[in-house]
Amino acid sequence: MRIHSFTDDILGDLDATGIAELVKNKELQAKEVVAATIKRAQKVNPEINAIVTDCFEKALATAEQHAGGFFSGVPIFFKDLALIEGLPNYYGTAAFEGAKPAKKNDPIVEQILAQGFVNLGTSTMPELGLTCSTEFADASPTRNPWDPEYSVGGSSGGSAALVAAGVVPLAHSADGGGSTRIPAACCGAVGLKPSRGRILLSKMFAKQLVDIAIDGVITRTVRDTAHFYGEAEKYYHNKKLPKMGTVTSPLKRSLTIGFTGKAAQGYGADAKMSAHLNEAVKILENLGHTVKEVELPITDQLMEDFKYLWGMSAYLVKKFGKSAIQAPFDPTKLSKLTDGLANFYRKNIFKTPSFIRRLRRTNRLHDEFFKSNKIDVLLTPTLTHGTPKHGYIDMAEDFDVVFPRMEKWACITPFCNTTGAPSISLPLLHDKENDLPVGILFSANHGQDALLLELAYQLEEAVGWEKIY
Repeated sequence: MRIHSFTDDILGDLDATGIAELVKNKELQAKEVVAATIKRAQKVNPEINAIVTDCFEKALATAEQHAGGFFSGVPIFFKDLALIEGLPNYYGTAAFEGAKPAKKNDPIVEQILAQGFVNLGTSTMPELGLTCSTEFADASPTRNPWDPEYSVGGSSGGSAALVAAGVVPLAHSADGGGSTRIPAACCGAVGLKPSRGRILLSKMFAKQLVDIAIDGVITRTVRDTAHFYGEAEKYYHNKKLPKMGTVTSPLKRSLTIGFTGKAAQGYGADAKMSAHLNEAVKILENLGHTVKEVELPITDQLMEDFKYLWGMSAYLVKKFGKSAIQAPFDPTKLSKLTDGLANFYRKNIFKTPSFIRRLRRTNRLHDEFFKSNKIDVLLTPTLTHGTPKHGYIDMAEDFDVVFPRMEKWACITPFCNTTGAPSISLPLLHDKENDLPVGILFSANHGQDALLLELAYQLEEAVGWEKIY
């Protein structure tokens, strides 16, 4: 059932750092790398449906012009919400059909391309990034390389699928409620949501009323994530945050780690995911860490506030999409889910000042939680149950059916979006029954991104990840 492009070509199973080293040492030419990547994309994309728009010819023609950055010559795909000069953005919806090419790059695109990456195109996302599975009301879903019957998660589903399938070792993502970490968990990849303000933003995120969304990358190895953020920091460093530098080695001290599988409103890990969480606890204890059970400070009110904000995003696009995004826009082509979210917010619109105010205060809640429990890191499952098959989160289904399913499945990841703290999903475990990856989530206090990467290195070295090939 597995779909991948790993083969004995020049790329083999190299990660982005490995490819970059060979290009730097002139053992590989950037054009060779791009050509091999395009061949891989053409092999598997008809089966996984992860590419929106490609720019293969331009990438081949300009591959050798990307010299200088650490990742010089390494191919990448951008999620279909980042503005890239010369490419259109559809934001995962037929409502923006006929979109014109962007005139200039987003700031985050410039920050990424400055590292030497060669862009091959844009990757799929569900409509407006409003759902946690990359499915569409009027088209085939993006399929999970581990098993095409299953979801890739969302909303950075196309990027996760391309990474998992071996097309590229690293792809751009964005996370407003788990949209980097959820697809990473579903596809057996590494997904870090960095601290708020750690990197530059896409234009779509620049005017958020609450700064929940931030760009990032999905990778197969911890060192690729570490080098990406280390290099990104050389381009831009937010002085309000401690410097990360480039993390290159595993953790060398023991931590106190709090764990829980429970969220608010009665949601939490099912029996199978609870068993996986207990496995993760044992792994950490065997590595010398102290692990103790804690209770998440996610109140029922906080969950409701996040849902209001979620709905507001749909409402604003539906009402002001054409002027806000400056593209051809047909709101009649929006899905039932988007319409349902917009209507949900409209009915609660009078609550806007209060829920915005409460959400903006949650950064203090996070700090108090870590200090009061005297923990260094928080351990949870990334998702409350295993990856569902396509159709479970169906964009053509009624809102009242689909929305509760999303709430239940993805109720843990939004916590660090509201607080702005860093959080990383690691493919620490594997469901042998369904042959699917299981993502385990680690979160730290504000600015402690480097600590998470050190722990991730340690776990990768001690346990390793299940390989698709």
